[in-house]
Amino acid sequence: MIATNLSNISEQKSERLLNALVEIGQELASTTDLEELLDSVLRVAREVFRFENAIIRLLDEDGLHLIAVAAFGYTEEAMVPIQIGQGVMGRTAEVQKAILIEDVSKLPDYVPGIAGAQCELAVPLISKNKLVGVLNVESPRLGAFSAEDIEPLMILGRQAAIAIDNAKLYDRLRKMTEGYRQLSEFNNRILKSVSLGVYTVDRNVVITSWNSRMAEMSGVPAEQAIGAKLQELFPNLSKEGVIERIEEVLQSGTKARLRLLHRQLDGTNRFQKRRLTPLKDGDETTGVVIIVEDITDFKRLLDQTIQSEKLAEVGRLTAGIAHEINNPLAMVAYATELLKREKPLSNFQEEMLEKIEMEVERLKSLTGGLLSFSSNRGTQNRLVNLNDLITEVLKLLRFELQRKSIQLDTEFSEIPVITADPNKLKQVIINLVMNAVHAMQGQGRIILRTSLDLAGMLELQVEDDGPGIAPELQEQIFAPFFTTKPEGEGTGLGLYICQNIINGHGGSIMLKSQPESGTIFHIRLPVE
Repeated sequence: MIATNLSNISEQKSERLLNALVEIGQELASTTDLEELLDSVLRVAREVFRFENAIIRLLDEDGLHLIAVAAFGYTEEAMVPIQIGQGVMGRTAEVQKAILIEDVSKLPDYVPGIAGAQCELAVPLISKNKLVGVLNVESPRLGAFSAEDIEPLMILGRQAAIAIDNAKLYDRLRKMTEGYRQLSEFNNRILKSVSLGVYTVDRNVVITSWNSRMAEMSGVPAEQAIGAKLQELFPNLSKEGVIERIEEVLQSGTKARLRLLHRQLDGTNRFQKRRLTPLKDGDETTGVVIIVEDITDFKRLLDQTIQSEKLAEVGRLTAGIAHEINNPLAMVAYATELLKREKPLSNFQEEMLEKIEMEVERLKSLTGGLLSFSSNRGTQNRLVNLNDLITEVLKLLRFELQRKSIQLDTEFSEIPVITADPNKLKQVIINLVMNAVHAMQGQGRIILRTSLDLAGMLELQVEDDGPGIAPELQEQIFAPFFTTKPEGEGTGLGLYICQNIINGHGGSIMLKSQPESGTIFHIRLPVE
């Protein structure tokens, strides 16, 4: 095709044009820098075509102006932007065809170029049927350019346009790549600087990122963590309910959070908060971002306050018990002793007095049991049957429940014994039941269920048919000092203490509630 286009051009010009095309082809293959490429095009125009001057204007991003980007032999005045349709170059861009003007002095809208200009030739730079810019040459001699010069300059312009278009594309890609690189480095600096552990998993719960804080907290370096299945690298997360929550976020595409006692690979226990956020690609959930905050030190700082608040609560309760029960019991016991001294007593009377003594001792045992778990001491584990423990606790609460017209039912399954601190578990059960009583305000039903779940964990459910808990409150319900009770009636530490007790036993406590549909607390404890 090039040979055909050159058929009517003189042999000397054909040779120069072929050399020019070779030059542009070499630049196209070897040069990606736009400024360098533009200089090369002008150099070829000067050395091969013997043009005394040349100017290249490229189409601006707005598509309305031509911007001068390279030139030789032109004045500073000629380098100002021009509009599409303005002057010879503007009209060339508008019609996308070459324009030859033999005498520019006859043009009313001539845009000043070289000094004493007479003849002007402009050709469009077109790549992929799209205007890139305009190449323009001028001469102070009338008739310096002829129709024979148009085709060679058009061929040069097409080759130059392709090279310029590719160079601009490469420059955009380079800037975009550099922008992504800087953004990636910025994100990495953020992840390295934060005091929180941050990692991500994909839909198969395979770790896809792992910041330096996570490596520090877990003792597992990023190169070992990335690419591993989370539950295989940290088996305890399955027992602690973290894997289950991650899968729920993957399915629902909604955020979640939890607090837990996490047993690390080195065997140490750390109290943690974990925030789970779905990783989205459009509307599709492709993974989960997990933010881990270690609150072990914070919890230790709160322990003294918590213990003081707990003792204050129990102190108020025991004061009431001492006034309402212990003093009358002492009178009953004393009266029983006096009656036993009366002689003679019938067999029936002696039997009744013995029963009174037995019931008095039982009541003293119950009040003693209530007081025993309020002492400030460490965990004292022993083998516990949860069904028996619940039955014992309910003896403490039956009167209060009957007084409030609350129906209490139990649904016990056959369960194995566990190793636990019975007094601390009593505290959890009492707290959950009394919270339900307070929520129902005088009527309703509470059910306590025990069972083994599919993972072999012992599960206790405390369910009520009360008003439920609003969604916006559910995330705060286990936070310390958060309470919905009127001022003076609650400290906001009850559920926080319950969660700490369950976590301390290697278990978990979760809440499920809907407004007007009741509340269920799920407690899961390991069976060893």
